[in-house]
Amino acid sequence: ITCGPTAAIRSRLMQSPRLQPLAQEHRVLYESADPERVFAYSPGLVRLPSGRLLATMDQGGAGVADLSGPKGWRGEGRHAWQGRIYTSDDHGVTWQERGLFPFMHSRPFVGGNRIYILGHDADLCVIASDDEGETWTAVNRLTDGQAWHQSACNVHHARGRVHLVMERRVYDEVQGWPVSELAPVLMVASETADLTLAASWTFASELVFKDLDKATMVGVPFWSDRDASALKTETTMFPAGWLETNVVEFTDPDHLWYDPAGRTVHLWMRAHTGATGLACIAKVVEESDQRWTTQLVQAPSGRPMLYVPCPGGQMRFHILQDDNTYWLLSSQATDSMRRPDRLPANRYGLPNNERHVLTLHFSSNCIDWCMAGIVAVGQDAGQARHYASMVVDGDDLHILSRSGDERAHSAHDGNLITLHTIPSFRELIY
Repeated sequence: ITCGPTAAIRSRLMQSPRLQPLAQEHRVLYESADPERVFAYSPGLVRLPSGRLLATMDQGGAGVADLSGPKGWRGEGRHAWQGRIYTSDDHGVTWQERGLFPFMHSRPFVGGNRIYILGHDADLCVIASDDEGETWTAVNRLTDGQAWHQSACNVHHARGRVHLVMERRVYDEVQGWPVSELAPVLMVASETADLTLAASWTFASELVFKDLDKATMVGVPFWSDRDASALKTETTMFPAGWLETNVVEFTDPDHLWYDPAGRTVHLWMRAHTGATGLACIAKVVEESDQRWTTQLVQAPSGRPMLYVPCPGGQMRFHILQDDNTYWLLSSQATDSMRRPDRLPANRYGLPNNERHVLTLHFSSNCIDWCMAGIVAVGQDAGQARHYASMVVDGDDLHILSRSGDERAHSAHDGNLITLHTIPSFRELIY
């Protein structure tokens, strides 16, 4: 991809066989009836043991207050939120709506013989289904009086346990986007426990970004509040932080960070720095007393590591492990060095916040990423293909994207959830 105007990028993609998107065609799972007031967020996707696909998403914006059904009001901002549940028994060709829920940043996953959807309405919220998603329990809260964050990032299953991360807001000092105040909290539970109960979960210790020694940072943050406001007054660079965490476990004995005891998982997080191509990392270690301790990773030299190379690490990304291969679904940056005041009118935020080119990479170690291809491209910078989730279905890879068309309010506030399928995706490995 050349770093030029969106029209030029799209023209090259469509004309060059080498750059043809892998899954430009899509099926629409959800379409907002009011694109200026009801926005589509947080697509989540899971494949059940029966082969049924189950998808979740949530709706935000001022228009959600006018929708029928349950709604949550404490999640984020001043507007209500509402989640939706869908199932498909034909590999994503057709979908049936199965229910609504009153929380946000949700993700579906399987635990034992049940299906769960976990998210937050400020406090952590969870519902469960015993009939493959056709009916659901009432909402149960796992915390009381707290504030949480996340997206529909991955869920890791190993040794009969579920591992996932939600991010707790520990401080209340930032007036704006508080990612510097978040602690990624690993949650671990037995697959067969009742995961609607707080007592079933073990919460790891908290490590807050703003409390870290930043001496090892290089060029972070890329922008200061003063720089951003001087060039584009409606855009603000909030304090650097981490968010939208994926769980990774290294199972290759040759990997430097392999733990033969199976007591270590690593956290791969979106790095909010103003720059591109970096992810934040940490690790969580299970102690002998079954506590989980969150800590920074160390290089072989003993130096702490906060950042690692990650294509699209500046935006929400999704990591999926398939045997010994890690797959990365993320956003491609093409012109992050452009002056903010010279961005196209339909670009959202600072230059590193590009959202309309969705890409797929693979790796054997989560550090050295090879590009498998471009998944899909929006018609212009305002028509996003981003914040996607993915699941393996036999030889195919299904991708659920937070998307927009020409009616979208912005690249951030889209009006569609779209399903993209890459057949025989493992053949992309080279």
